[in-house]
Amino acid sequence: MIRIGTSGFKFDDWKGAFYPVDLSPRNWLEYYGEHFDTVEVNASYYSLIHPATFFQMAKKVPEGFEFTVKAHRTLTHEIGAGTESDLAQFIESVQPLVEAGKFGCILAQFPPRFHRTPQAEEYVAEFAESFGELPLVVEFRHRSWASEQVFDSLRQRGVGYCAVDEPQFRTLMPPVSPATSNIGYVRFHGRNYDNWWKGDAKKRYDYLYSEDELKEWVPRLEQLDEQTDKVYVFMNNCFQGQAATNAGQLRQMLQQRLAEW
Repeated sequence: MIRIGTSGFKFDDWKGAFYPVDLSPRNWLEYYGEHFDTVEVNASYYSLIHPATFFQMAKKVPEGFEFTVKAHRTLTHEIGAGTESDLAQFIESVQPLVEAGKFGCILAQFPPRFHRTPQAEEYVAEFAESFGELPLVVEFRHRSWASEQVFDSLRQRGVGYCAVDEPQFRTLMPPVSPATSNIGYVRFHGRNYDNWWKGDAKKRYDYLYSEDELKEWVPRLEQLDEQTDKVYVFMNNCFQGQAATNAGQLRQMLQQRLAEW
């Protein structure tokens, strides 16, 4: 089971590119749910979302739709600033999705400065335990984590690994895609080498994948599908709706492969 969607859905510059220009933003999620069966919620990284918000979001999408939710920044980027209260609020916030049967997993993305050290490995282990039965997937940005020892450690804890497609700078993670839990997870960040380090998030993710670049991932996704119960694939190149375009293209490629079988 491979679910394909985008990293977020609420973008003003998607008007006309994906959403009809006369469609009210309050109806964007319903429209999105007519085209995709999963979405990655990134707003939860910036602020703790009230459970009532997720309750309403769950009502706007059809049965079978699933949300993955990005961990709050105090838990991954501002370690030491977060409190047990932040963790408790975050876990509480996703309960309406769990109860509605529309919760996929938590995504914890660690920043490039989070290098692999004994202390960092210990934090990841404790972090994984803190979510209890909630499925967890981790994304590393520093290449020091690209290790079979790390992947084995994730397998022992039942934590999923988020594979990434991104510019291949010396310090960033390579495009490896090991299965470390029953959940496979892949994020496409684009290959915008020129603007990756310039600090402008919009320019960083301003990238449209070619068909050939997407085809590179088809056999990897099929392999992940064989090794896991479910695979989530999210396009994070959200500038001007490019993520939705590429998500649709990749889904069509996989459907075509399935028809050929």
